Amino acid sequence: MYIVTGAGPIGWTIAQQLADRGEQVRVLTRSGSGPDHPLVEKQRVDVSDPAKLAQAFSGATAVFHCIHGSAYRAKAWAAELPVAERVVMDAAAAAGAVVVFPESLYSYSQPDKTMTENSPREAAGGKRGIRSGLLKAREAHPANTVSVVASDYFGPRARLAHAGERMVPLVLKGKPVQVLGSADQPHSFTYVPDLAAAMIAAAQKPELWNSVLHAPTGPAMTMREMAGSFARSAGVPAPKMSVVPGWLIRALGLFSTDMRELAEMLYQFERPFVMDSTASQGKLALQPTPLAEATAATVAWWRDQEAVASR
Repeated sequence: MYIVTGAGPIGWTIAQQLADRGEQVRVLTRSGSGPDHPLVEKQRVDVSDPAKLAQAFSGATAVFHCIHGSAYRAKAWAAELPVAERVVMDAAAAAGAVVVFPESLYSYSQPDKTMTENSPREAAGGKRGIRSGLLKAREAHPANTVSVVASDYFGPRARLAHAGERMVPLVLKGKPVQVLGSADQPHSFTYVPDLAAAMIAAAQKPELWNSVLHAPTGPAMTMREMAGSFARSAGVPAPKMSVVPGWLIRALGLFSTDMRELAEMLYQFERPFVMDSTASQGKLALQPTPLAEATAATVAWWRDQEAVASR
């Protein structure tokens, strides 16, 4: 039996993939959401409650912890994420279950270089420093853990993403797409189903526990190329692109907390931001989904959403 905390795009996809292969899944959320499947049990559980977690984790083989902070702010992350992860790891250790975390590239100290599994992860300050601290806390905890790193993701259910609602619906409607920093710097994108598959595979390989892996991720592309791939899959013209320059976001950050939090991460969009997953692909026996197949599935999902909304 597998536990999934959270039913966002990653948690939902993990639960769906597990159930589709015949596994028993228990999804824990405050709302009781999750895939409708006979093998998916949905429970309303606040994962900050140790007593309820101990009960929910009983009999679990692995826990996929896919809950994030309540806001995209360093202050919220610092207040919420370390405590939440510690409670989950405590309960998992007591149950004898491995905890698998989706992880970002924020902690990498040298993001201007191609980031591999062996690259240093000692970033300090702000959201980057918080991610570094979380990785250290996982390493120090007695629970078995695996962190599976992904870059900016895309795919079905991935709304709040640079290649999500800020791009795909606009491409489908023939509207201009606006991006941050640059439209022409190489940038890695991870397909959500590939991240989910990697997390599931890692949970089943004890020899990979207590390590950091990279989700299968295809060759880096520019934002312009990514939008063009969605357009080809949709059979529509490539969109016009415009860029919000970094200097403007930094200037707005003097007056807006949200803009200041965004400005902290501009290095990802103004310069090359590339990860390599070759080593992990070998360990997990997985490959990234071909781009055309991934963008076609993403476009199909967005078109389904539009059809539902128009009824």
